[in-house]
Amino acid sequence: MGSASREALARVKSTLGTELLGAEAGGDLLSASAQIGSARALLAALADASAPASEKAKLVERLFSAASPGARSVLSSAVSQTWSTPAEFVAGLEELGLRAIANSNAALADELLSAAGVVDSSHELELSLGNKLGDPSAKIVLVDRLFAGKISNSALNVVRHLVANPRGRKLSAALRSSARVAADQGGNELATVTIAAPLSDAQQERLSVLLAQNAGRPVRVTTVLDPSLVGGVRIQIGNDVIDGSVRSRLADLRLKLAG
Repeated sequence: MGSASREALARVKSTLGTELLGAEAGGDLLSASAQIGSARALLAALADASAPASEKAKLVERLFSAASPGARSVLSSAVSQTWSTPAEFVAGLEELGLRAIANSNAALADELLSAAGVVDSSHELELSLGNKLGDPSAKIVLVDRLFAGKISNSALNVVRHLVANPRGRKLSAALRSSARVAADQGGNELATVTIAAPLSDAQQERLSVLLAQNAGRPVRVTTVLDPSLVGGVRIQIGNDVIDGSVRSRLADLRLKLAG
């Protein structure tokens, strides 16, 4: 995100805590982000920094009158801010929805990671759910068949939203990114550790402690097996990547030899 969008998001995020918004408001915010993102004229009107905030707030109240009061409050606050781009305004609304849902579902990050693991396990499934030409309603039916009863309703609604509103993202990547947002809302960092072979419980616990010391707050670790790494480990926390895999070292060596 651009600096203006980061500042706007930080200001609106405080609303989530003061009003103790939960799953209902979060679902409304996800729906609003989808509706606004799919309507160019509406997006242009609400993201226009030169338009009076009071007029944009009136538009929000008129168009989203069926949304919960908390969601309308967040929307009104969001449209009063200056965002770097209209697309980042939509992304900000989606993040605010995720954070509101995470307020009432402490397991949201784990559930979204579980869903990402299911998608990752099948290339065909990733293609089916990510196909731009596919029938959106058929995708939702497939999502319900895969996850209904296995994750909470609030997590299922997030998966449905991400499938219906990819915004250029692969589904597994969108699920993991959303899981990081949910974990952050709960005061945790989320680390994705890619390894060639499973870690023992003791190794995973030691890794969690070391990462928490480095991050300055608790770190929830999820592991991804990738035999192509050969050995070593690749760690991603947010946008930071620590690549100590054998594959990476071999690639570096090949570059040095080629030079």
